[in-house]
Amino acid sequence: MRRVVVAGAGMAGVRTAVALREQGFTGSVTLLGEEPHRPYDRPPLSKALLLGTVDDPALDVDFAGLAIDLRLGVRATSLRPDRHEVLTAEGSVPYDRLVIATGAEPRTLPGISGRRDAHVLRTVDDAEALRPVLAARRDVVVVGAGWIGAEFATAAAEAGCPVTVVEAAARPLAGVLPGFVGDVMARWYAEAGVTLLTGRRVAGVAQAGVTLDDGSHLPAGAVVIGVGARPGTGWLAGSGVDLDGDLAVRADDRLRSSLPDIYAVGDCASFPSRRYGGRLLIHHWDNAVQGPLTAAANLLGGDEPYDPVPYFWSEQFGRFVQYAGHHGDGDELVLRGDPDNTAWSVCWLRDGALVALLAVGRPRDLAQGRKLIERGTRLDRSALADPAVPLKSVVRPG
Repeated sequence: MRRVVVAGAGMAGVRTAVALREQGFTGSVTLLGEEPHRPYDRPPLSKALLLGTVDDPALDVDFAGLAIDLRLGVRATSLRPDRHEVLTAEGSVPYDRLVIATGAEPRTLPGISGRRDAHVLRTVDDAEALRPVLAARRDVVVVGAGWIGAEFATAAAEAGCPVTVVEAAARPLAGVLPGFVGDVMARWYAEAGVTLLTGRRVAGVAQAGVTLDDGSHLPAGAVVIGVGARPGTGWLAGSGVDLDGDLAVRADDRLRSSLPDIYAVGDCASFPSRRYGGRLLIHHWDNAVQGPLTAAANLLGGDEPYDPVPYFWSEQFGRFVQYAGHHGDGDELVLRGDPDNTAWSVCWLRDGALVALLAVGRPRDLAQGRKLIERGTRLDRSALADPAVPLKSVVRPG
């Protein structure tokens, strides 16, 4: 093997290219990046870059020193696995091994194409386009009260913008977190001076605002759409690479695709989890950091399974929210602390073992809980419910 091509220069692609060098690969490594910017970190986009506290989120990677051929502004348009070629507008790029790391693309709403007052927040250019909106303190309507919607609403409110968030569900993060947690989060919006409209749908983006499903109009100087993302896999059409129902590359537990010599990492790939008994698609930073280490090792001849404890964090309305693991409807819920206070946690147990944890202002719970999840440790439920008892001390004897 002489040539590895990594399609996608987000965090997952960059980490893959760097991991190949760190793990001893001496052949050529080509990193294709669709954007013209040097690869950058995404978490600062939703707050620090918007508010001007960070001007350059570029990753501190010496691509030249690592002999990584970084090609910016080069988008993968199709794949010819029979010829071991990635096609781009600039020509074909041959590979011996390919890593698909093309991330995810934001979902949008009908009628926003070409509108300068309608925005998504996924790239550094998206953040730069929104900075003048916040600087001018314009009225903002945010569509979606998920993670990105809450983070943008937080930044806009801090900048002094009047903010209205429209959410189709009855509460924030419905279907993701328990109802009472969503109800608690809804109060955070009100405390921050943000208007939250739940159970309402946006029928269309109209002139200077949005039209709701009841015919009412919300005026806005800018509309920000945060209704989720889909894997960036459209360029794989007709390639023979298997995709799952979410259109993610259907990787195995070694992060191999269905075709020889092709791997997939990050937001664009799902993988089976023995730990959780199902297939996971994780659109979070930690997966883009950890998965490439396994993919690089296996690409170089290793045989390492990838079965992480998923982890992510969110900063919203003055709270630091962290989540580790993966829970289902049948898991037992245990509350640690009072959600009306600033610090509390929610734990999920399956057959007595901790499988997931949500921590609000309790980073120690998260750190200790993540280790317990990794070990599959069975816990004492009564002790677990006492927030004064450290998580590491609630292990069930025997």
